[in-house]
Amino acid sequence: MLTDIEIAQSVKLKDIREVAERIGVGEDDIELYGKNMAKFSDEYILSAGDKENGKLILVTAINPTPAGEGKTTVTIGLGDALSKLGKKAVIALREPSLGPCFGIKGGAAGGGYSQVAPMDKLNLHFTGDFHAITSANNLLCAVLDNHLLQGNSLGIDPNRIIIKRCLDMNDRALRNVVIGMGKRMDGVVREDHFVITVATEVMAILCLSNDLADLKKRLGEMIVAYTYDNKPVKAESLGCVGAMTVLLKDAIRPNLIQTLEGNPAIVHGGPFANIAHGCNSVRATKLALKSADYVVTEAGFGADLGAEKFLDIKCRLAGLKPDMTVLVATVRALKYNGMVAKEDLGKENLDALSKGIVNLGKHIENLKKFGLPVVVTLNRFVSDTDAEIEFVRKYCADMGCKLTVSEVWAKGGEGGISLANAVLETLETEKSNYAPIYDDSLSIKEKMNVLAKEIYGADGVEYSKEAENAIKKIEEMGYGTLPVCVAKTQYSLSDDPTLLGRPSGFKMNIREAYVSAGAGFVVLISGSIMTMPGLPKSPAAERIDVTDDGVISGLF
Repeated sequence: MLTDIEIAQSVKLKDIREVAERIGVGEDDIELYGKNMAKFSDEYILSAGDKENGKLILVTAINPTPAGEGKTTVTIGLGDALSKLGKKAVIALREPSLGPCFGIKGGAAGGGYSQVAPMDKLNLHFTGDFHAITSANNLLCAVLDNHLLQGNSLGIDPNRIIIKRCLDMNDRALRNVVIGMGKRMDGVVREDHFVITVATEVMAILCLSNDLADLKKRLGEMIVAYTYDNKPVKAESLGCVGAMTVLLKDAIRPNLIQTLEGNPAIVHGGPFANIAHGCNSVRATKLALKSADYVVTEAGFGADLGAEKFLDIKCRLAGLKPDMTVLVATVRALKYNGMVAKEDLGKENLDALSKGIVNLGKHIENLKKFGLPVVVTLNRFVSDTDAEIEFVRKYCADMGCKLTVSEVWAKGGEGGISLANAVLETLETEKSNYAPIYDDSLSIKEKMNVLAKEIYGADGVEYSKEAENAIKKIEEMGYGTLPVCVAKTQYSLSDDPTLLGRPSGFKMNIREAYVSAGAGFVVLISGSIMTMPGLPKSPAAERIDVTDDGVISGLF
């Protein structure tokens, strides 16, 4: 069986100018990054604002498991299937982070015959967006530390610096470091920390900004530290926001690539969904909506993370109104939620399926609470039996939604025709009544309580003393009306990764809170979650190589 990269390398890609023409974009409207990648010009992005919006379809999933779900693969396959049916469709995705590519998770280009390409370039350096974000973030950190050394006229407390340095690589050794050691002019000695680039507020800001002016304004609003007398210090006070914006002026422009079937894909931004809002950029989604009749986008991890944040944060802040959702699951993952060991997932087990399918049921319920029509699709594995698929079909029917079986990994767009038809029928017959699940006027704790009870199924919320104090300070500073971004494990509806299925009788535990004032949301950290991942015992980096003539292997 061919690997994903071998499949991608076997396909002759179209010139990106030909792909652009399919959505009415001329050669002068893009900036080429080789033959197969491009960025949209600022002029085209501005001119596209006068066009009508297409339909917005969100692809999400059940909680991820080691068995795999294939959310990105389905997103790409659905876009290709809609194109096969003669529809003008565009997919809008996030960019992959380098860290997981060399760690354990893998890339974010899809899989099998439903991939975006060039997958090797996308999963590696792409057009340099993440490098620009890393540089802008670290410039701000460098200027702050220089300010401390040069007299600290702002009165910044070195023990209350919020901004952290970043690197787009999994490196646990950098989570907690000491900087400034050596001679006096080597800096002020203090404890510092690194996060992965996709966890930074700069990444979140880039993905939520409408244009360059909005980006600069949001960067200036970032709270980077507190003074000795407990006053917030914003990035604008350090005088480097203009320089940060310069580093990001190209990165804010969405990228155009293609699927293996030559259909357009707008790929831009990449915040993680377990520690940030987990969606591609507002600019990319809005541009896609102006470029096609149907836009298929995705949000990271399960619907309790990515979809909730897409609907409560991104859509709220950007004024987007999604038309429907596609919920991805696999029989294997549902059996895993029914406590079947990974090595036994290939065996028929209706009892385990009946126990684990409640995870799917909870996500269906949650999405309907936002007023959205739902179609469920099963990524079919060869081990799935007809009895298991029929069991899931009846369960979905009882919950009032359609089930389709997807074979896009093996067949590309052709394997997604039934899903595409179900999507088109749903758009014709069911109306979206989208609304966020909580009001802006609620307090931070009231918003968290809504999420805990309505989305996660918890009995309530408990707060550490540190989180209580932080929330009080955030509301005193005037940020209490912002939406809430919960950072928690992706593996469970709860904040305990071992609680699979549909847990009950638990409380969410908020141990930390801070405001991302530039991005425009309040982060509440629940349970144990890392903002700088580590490498596994046998990282993917040990299997990735390149031949003397430049052919990459081992990249999935």
